[in-house]
Amino acid sequence: MSSPAVAQTLEHATSLPVSEMYAANVLYEKKGAIAYVTINRPKVLNALNRATWLDLRSAFEDARDDVAVRGVILTGTGDKAFVAGADISELAHVSAVEAEASSRLGQAVLDLVENLGKPVIAAINGFALGGGCETAMACTIRIAVPQAKFGQPEVKLGLLPGGGGTQRLPRLIGKGRALQLILTGGLISADEAYRIGLVNEIVPAAELLARAEAILHQIAANGPIAVRYALEATHKGLDTGQSEGLALEAAYFGLSAGTEDKKEGTSAFLEKRAPQFHGH
Repeated sequence: MSSPAVAQTLEHATSLPVSEMYAANVLYEKKGAIAYVTINRPKVLNALNRATWLDLRSAFEDARDDVAVRGVILTGTGDKAFVAGADISELAHVSAVEAEASSRLGQAVLDLVENLGKPVIAAINGFALGGGCETAMACTIRIAVPQAKFGQPEVKLGLLPGGGGTQRLPRLIGKGRALQLILTGGLISADEAYRIGLVNEIVPAAELLARAEAILHQIAANGPIAVRYALEATHKGLDTGQSEGLALEAAYFGLSAGTEDKKEGTSAFLEKRAPQFHGH
């Protein structure tokens, strides 16, 4: 899957102090408490194929397992596309069985992103279409440049969204709006995406990564266990009724109250000082 040059780069990456890794399709780098995942296929507008999904899985598994990583920024190479969708040259030749397997692979990777236990910010630097929109929706927070475009145009190919679009989009923007986007295959602007709640913020291109970093630094100042439990309670609660979700919230609230971080947080507040959380 990797060229000799890439293999040499990966071998060298293990000795890099900032922990840089270059796979065939994904650039992965860690600086301090932030991991940066960049889909790196600019010639095809960062389109997703099987190899790219596998590289994404490897990067996010590392970010999940590295206790020093407190958050992730996901973006695409260049200034045209975050992810323009699936790689049609690959998709055109798959059988029905292979297509289902491909869908399940993408879904599994995006479930990993969504349930990482750490915040993931999608820094959307251009087109986020099809699998690109689905990838963004799996992230915790989405910020986009003004020229970004969003959509689920799979029906124009005789397909339907296969990376979670039929499930996450209605949960984010409501059933009616989601079905209009899915069934027409139409695109919307960053302004419209912001208006309907698909995007959290619109940020000038020159400030996109800096704003994503600022959000992660703000989150990282809080108790890491509380952040993880808040993410889990929100995600799991959305899959239940409200009464079950409230019970789940209370359980996580109790768990967090038994941590050393809770003692530190409440003591720091009463003593009018900044807390020093240690994640236990």
